[in-house]
Amino acid sequence: MSALPTIGFVGLGSMGWPMASLLHKAGYPLQVIDASKERAEAFAKEIGGTVAASNRALAAASELIITILPTSNIVEAVLNGPDGLLAGLRPGSVVIDMTSGVPTITRTLAEQVKAAKGHLVDAPVSGGVPRAKTGELAIMFGGSNEILERVRPVLSCMGTSITPTGDVGSAHAMKALNNLVSAGGFLIGVEALLIGKRFGLDPSAMVDVLNSSTGMNNSTQKKFKQFVLSGKYNAGFGLDLMVKDLSIALGIGRDTDTPTPFSSLCREMWASCAQMLGPGQDHTAIAKLSEALAGDTLSEKKEK
Repeated sequence: MSALPTIGFVGLGSMGWPMASLLHKAGYPLQVIDASKERAEAFAKEIGGTVAASNRALAAASELIITILPTSNIVEAVLNGPDGLLAGLRPGSVVIDMTSGVPTITRTLAEQVKAAKGHLVDAPVSGGVPRAKTGELAIMFGGSNEILERVRPVLSCMGTSITPTGDVGSAHAMKALNNLVSAGGFLIGVEALLIGKRFGLDPSAMVDVLNSSTGMNNSTQKKFKQFVLSGKYNAGFGLDLMVKDLSIALGIGRDTDTPTPFSSLCREMWASCAQMLGPGQDHTAIAKLSEALAGDTLSEKKEK
């Protein structure tokens, strides 16, 4: 019998699968569930853990519950209903929402969990699939220090930095704002590469210079050569999810009466690219919008 608490893990997508795998590796008993029953069964067979019959059953068998889902609306649906998490929640249980969520919805859900005698905190992550696999995610935490210390050992299995941001909902706000900065840096970098190429500079050499100069950012370090110049566009984070996060950030801007002219343009460009390319695109494919506007391409790979 494990001395570690049983963790209920809801959502085995591109991020959830490797994160849950690290918890299993650390010895935590797992109850798992996913919108795709086949994916949950594949996880249990390949990695371990028990597939829960329902969200309610998962909650009843777990002391800690982690949700990492596409949207806050899906988290709300998973919590509520006759077979939802709240129906089976143990008193004192903690729900750790690692979704990139909407702060106002998160606060409402926290009240619902409190009414069910549990606790909900938000702990979104940054670092993408590569760092999810290695357990080197950056984790933001919204909630009390008491709950943070209770769940810190669990979070530490998945991330190397855990930064408290304030009350519940604050971490989701911070995650959206982080992605706003990341999205802006990506777009301006792509435009600079296109300018340079048309001038006669080599885009790969430009990335090297940026990475040893003040123009360095996450995109120059970990995205341009790997996913844009290579033509792979498979970083593992969806274009639609980036648009969602940017919309959350702009919503916070409206709620706080903050002027956001540059941020608004950034969001509109990402949303326009999502419409242009259609569903199922990786976020690094945003480069194709700038390429289309310039009538040029950065990819070293010829498209079929």
